[in-house]
Amino acid sequence: MLKDFFLNEVKNGINKAIAEGKLGQMGADSEYSLMIEKPKNPDFGDFAVNVSSLARSAKIAPPMIANTIVEGLNKEGYTATVVGGFINFKINNSLLANVVAEILTKSENYGKPEGVPTEKILLEYVSANPTGPFHIGHGRWAAMGSALANLLKFYGHDVYQEFYINDAGSQIQKLGNSLKIRIKQELGENIDFPTDEIERKNYYPGEYLIPVAKKFLSEHEPTEDVQVLSDYAKKEMEACQKALLEDFRVHFDKFYSELDLHNSGKVEESYKELMAKGMLYEKEGAMWFKSSEFGDDQDRVIKKADGSNTYLTADIAYHIDKLRRGFDRMINIWGADHHGYVARVKASIEALGYDPNKLEVLLGQLVNLVINGEEVRMGKRKNMVTLDDLIEEVGIDATRYWMAMRNIDMTLDFDIELAKRSTDENPVFYVQYAYARVCSILRNAVAEKLNPETGEKSPAPISEAELEDLIKNFDNDLILKTAESAKSLILKLEEFKSVIVLSAQNRTVYTICRYVQELAQEFHSFYNSNRVIGEDKELMKSRLALMVAIKTTLKNALDILAVSAPERM
Repeated sequence: MLKDFFLNEVKNGINKAIAEGKLGQMGADSEYSLMIEKPKNPDFGDFAVNVSSLARSAKIAPPMIANTIVEGLNKEGYTATVVGGFINFKINNSLLANVVAEILTKSENYGKPEGVPTEKILLEYVSANPTGPFHIGHGRWAAMGSALANLLKFYGHDVYQEFYINDAGSQIQKLGNSLKIRIKQELGENIDFPTDEIERKNYYPGEYLIPVAKKFLSEHEPTEDVQVLSDYAKKEMEACQKALLEDFRVHFDKFYSELDLHNSGKVEESYKELMAKGMLYEKEGAMWFKSSEFGDDQDRVIKKADGSNTYLTADIAYHIDKLRRGFDRMINIWGADHHGYVARVKASIEALGYDPNKLEVLLGQLVNLVINGEEVRMGKRKNMVTLDDLIEEVGIDATRYWMAMRNIDMTLDFDIELAKRSTDENPVFYVQYAYARVCSILRNAVAEKLNPETGEKSPAPISEAELEDLIKNFDNDLILKTAESAKSLILKLEEFKSVIVLSAQNRTVYTICRYVQELAQEFHSFYNSNRVIGEDKELMKSRLALMVAIKTTLKNALDILAVSAPERM
């Protein structure tokens, strides 16, 4: 990465100056920090490094420090000037040509870092109750979780994606009771869900159970057995959820059942381990976990007075099971309403002898649907706006992109009307159109030209063989013909490498969305000012190579987001 390159150049210059005794009282063991940035005024250069922090050790003025460092730089491929305590670097065209050459050489691997420490990661997300369709909040976790998995894999990690099925609680019986009412309605009985608000919470009155009731009656005789109905409804809901996830380009390696966790004995086993370690005590008939000893703000009940487990009991067992399956790191995506759970789960991990820092929790904010400028009110049980509804309205690409384009800790306003527009105001259209436009340029370069008046055909500006050879055997000198006019664009292409590293390390995917929008903007700006296909064949080849580099980088980024890259629009 160019940022790393220039930082290393400065560090080498510092070491050389220290060795020659030119940095005052500064020695080889002196501490300092360096920051690299892009100057606000491009006339100053492409990158700037502030060396003012060295003044404390050197006991000399920052401008003198900067000038001394610059004297020792090799300046191959760049020029360096000093402004105050800043060293400003201006890139020569040869370095720009190297960027394009690297993209053409690495192709689908462009942007992947080399030699970084990698981990075996279990990424858990969505993890919804199997009691109904996904709401749009689930859609955000699905889009962001799968994009994060793609990003971490691209970075080099070994990522395992898991969906934790919450199928062991009372909600499954409520689902069975709800199906029972829908079946009776199908049989003609005059029955409905309770109207009392408190009692109604014991049911799922959504209309999505009506087709389930019809299907049950087509396959089975009517029954009053709630367990049978619960199992059937759960299976149907799980099947619907899994089918939608596949359509939404979300692919889990495992659907982990909470019920199976209980039946395996692992929940009771972790409870006994905590007991054996002296981490539990009895109070008011319940068993409490001493989570406050490990950073939680209070102790937590893990077994109620009636002998039943709390949700935390299974969560403890589940996370310990993750670690025992050999994962180096666990990353969970939870809704912001679960923020209080983080400390208690980490406390249980530490209490059982594991490193609590192996658990990372990304807390996500809600999604607000906006239609014609008005926010749509939603409820989990009635009048629900489902992920299915949203996808049907705006499509998979727009849904995935919009869900990922804000940081997970920010509330997302999803503007449905804007997401459907084929205009530059719609960010996903803007990016996809840039990709399609590049593809169109490359197609036109190798296509015969037809005179609409005479019907005569003229040869293609460049043959397919020539274009293929241009990509495979790229000559760095060729890009020099367009490097100066494309400098801003090429630097944005090079930035992709640092975006990948920072996005993976910070667990963010919105930064990928922001990057492709900026790259699309740079491309459109370049294209509007520079003719790609023209009479100067060498210049045309140079710019076609640049088009291939843009296409490659956009495709790599969109693949991470699992958003399609259409060649025609």
